[in-house]
Amino acid sequence: MPYVLGYGAEDLVGGFSHRYDTPRLVGRLNADWYDLAVSSGLFDHRREFLVQLPQGVRSHRAALRHQHSGSDTAPAVWTRVRLLKHWDIMGRAAGSAFLGVHAGHPGFAMMALDSSVYIRASTGEMGVDVLAVRRPDHCANVLRRLEWIAGNDSPYVNREFRERIGVWLAGRAG
Repeated sequence: MPYVLGYGAEDLVGGFSHRYDTPRLVGRLNADWYDLAVSSGLFDHRREFLVQLPQGVRSHRAALRHQHSGSDTAPAVWTRVRLLKHWDIMGRAAGSAFLGVHAGHPGFAMMALDSSVYIRASTGEMGVDVLAVRRPDHCANVLRRLEWIAGNDSPYVNREFRERIGVWLAGRAG
């Protein structure tokens, strides 16, 4: 699946929010993310899953800056990863700038290898929101949005991104 967009509240199967002033924010975010990941089926038997990363060597922070500059950016790609025994998704990983802006301010998209669940974390003015969408590849709202992007020749949508979506949709139809 090239990207997950357009889901509605009816498509969500879980999630949580924490304000930035939550005591031990990173620890709470990590614990709740892990609970959501396990309960929704993000991991396979080897604790592997997909993370969407910007193409090239740009960090999440740089990709956000570039995305909002109006320039034609390359779309993000799914990268297969494994959750190791010692991990800190919401702290060190978010602080690395590839899964967020800094510790306690995550920004990422993750998907099960079989596309059975999509998990997204984002930061807002007041706090962090994390949600899960079950079977995004079968979700009518998501498919409608992807079809619109593939069929719309908007100058605001990257051509490569639009083509990737079109190829994926065509493969589903076949």
